[in-house]
Amino acid sequence: MTSEPHDSPQSASKPNPRNFRRQVRQPLLLGLALLAGVLLGANPFRPSDQNPDLTARGYLKFKEILSYVDRDYVDSVNAEELSDYAISRMLERLDPHSVFIPAKQQQQASSFLQSDYDGIGVEFNLFRDTVTVVAPLSEGPAEQAGLQPGDRILAVNGQRVSGVHMTTEQMFGKLRGPRGSNVVLQLVRRGLPRPINVQVTRNRIPNSSVDVAYMVDNQTGYIKVSRFASGTYDEFKAALGDLRRQGLTRLVLDLRGNPGGYLDRATKMADEFIGGTKKIVYTDGKGDQYDTQTFSRVAGEFEEGSLVVMVDEGSASAAEVLAGALQDHDRAVLVGRRTFGKGLVQQPIALNDGSELRLTIARYYTPSGRSIQKSYRGGLGEYEKDLQNRLRHGELFHADSIHFADSLKYRTAHGRTVYGGGGIMPDLFVPRDTSATSAYYTRLQSNNLIREYAVAYYQEHKDELEALRFEQYNQTFRVSETQLQQLAARAAHNGIPQDAAGLRRSTPLLRTQLKALIARSAYGKSAYFQILNQDDVEMQQALKAVQEPNNPVMLGLLEK
Repeated sequence: MTSEPHDSPQSASKPNPRNFRRQVRQPLLLGLALLAGVLLGANPFRPSDQNPDLTARGYLKFKEILSYVDRDYVDSVNAEELSDYAISRMLERLDPHSVFIPAKQQQQASSFLQSDYDGIGVEFNLFRDTVTVVAPLSEGPAEQAGLQPGDRILAVNGQRVSGVHMTTEQMFGKLRGPRGSNVVLQLVRRGLPRPINVQVTRNRIPNSSVDVAYMVDNQTGYIKVSRFASGTYDEFKAALGDLRRQGLTRLVLDLRGNPGGYLDRATKMADEFIGGTKKIVYTDGKGDQYDTQTFSRVAGEFEEGSLVVMVDEGSASAAEVLAGALQDHDRAVLVGRRTFGKGLVQQPIALNDGSELRLTIARYYTPSGRSIQKSYRGGLGEYEKDLQNRLRHGELFHADSIHFADSLKYRTAHGRTVYGGGGIMPDLFVPRDTSATSAYYTRLQSNNLIREYAVAYYQEHKDELEALRFEQYNQTFRVSETQLQQLAARAAHNGIPQDAAGLRRSTPLLRTQLKALIARSAYGKSAYFQILNQDDVEMQQALKAVQEPNNPVMLGLLEK
């Protein structure tokens, strides 16, 4: 309600009742109109131009039903959880990658794409409800505080974490926290009669997405990229530059199991390999609002020289964009198996309550016009069974089990035939190697017993292992039959019956795994990957392709 200024002549006179009511009613109506405008303006709901009436009716119907359920349903309900569920089910009708992320899960979902975090810097595993340190990160707070591989964490800040069915996510939540804050860990360490308390000051921890980069020989470098996070391109540039200084002239880029991430990091990486001004990827959405084209522009670090890219059924999204661009421009040989097939572009939309909508707004296409996205016409359930179906149909083991329609044929820059319609098919197919796997091995893995034995072995032989350089260890160390029997006995003690046939079948795989895991504790992550790659069939095929200039696959790049 408004009033006249005190110096007005009317302020001292008796107001007319009719005028008074008008004076009150007009400002009140104006205030209600302003309030309604504020509420409507704060509401992001906007009917589409295509079918505004249907959209508005659906919006009002949902509000009405939720109100009735909240008010009149026989039991108490959590209306927010119900609406989250309804939204998730609605998005499933669109495509498999449009998703709603509730506020309490949003931070964890976003951390996947962050290149650092605040914490203590330790790699750990859960062995039978006990948190065991696998390795403190080099020069991180945990290493500086003296944590060692094999240390078992009993409590964090006085709260017990051993024997209480702690999940990995819950443990992350306890170890991570604002930089500069302290956390006290109660540890059991081999050789000490009683638990010890260690205080660790949290700091910024790099969350590297370039897992490893090393020289395989005097000319051949190897770089493994696990995802495309905010710092991936910078990490890759630094790794590639370091290998170039060591003499790199040919490169194996490992994108196996890479689920994607930020598209621009992948396209910038592609620009390091592709010379001139050439298309890397384009997107096509509704209308032209989300249509984009990305081209190579800068003088790259490695535009010449043999390049092999390793892919498999776990390579997705941005990883497929990179692989597809290099294949379409005949810049690289792709080695492995058909990629996952995710070619939909999601836009993250922050909602008022801290939750997030990731809505598909366009599709990716490779330079030749191939769609990366596989079909999702059968619904989410069938879509999620795709990799199982590939296994059942034999696609992971036989290249000739994969059939493409002629309508899906495309041509690379040099005229080679490639196919669209779901994933990127490599130039050189390598079947999945299951020759040494067994049900017994799978049970050992699922119960973390292989890693547990490796950490225990490192603890028992720490001094002699650290007296060796990695090169010496790699050349001379061999997992013996006695050690394999010790692993089997430890497994039997933990409820996994002895299986002589299963152990015998998996012996080559177990020897490699144990040797690599012991090296992980003793010499670091790079040593771990180097040992695994030595016996990796796909890696050997990639090296053969990149190292032999007369390899038929390499020559095939120039065929018209």
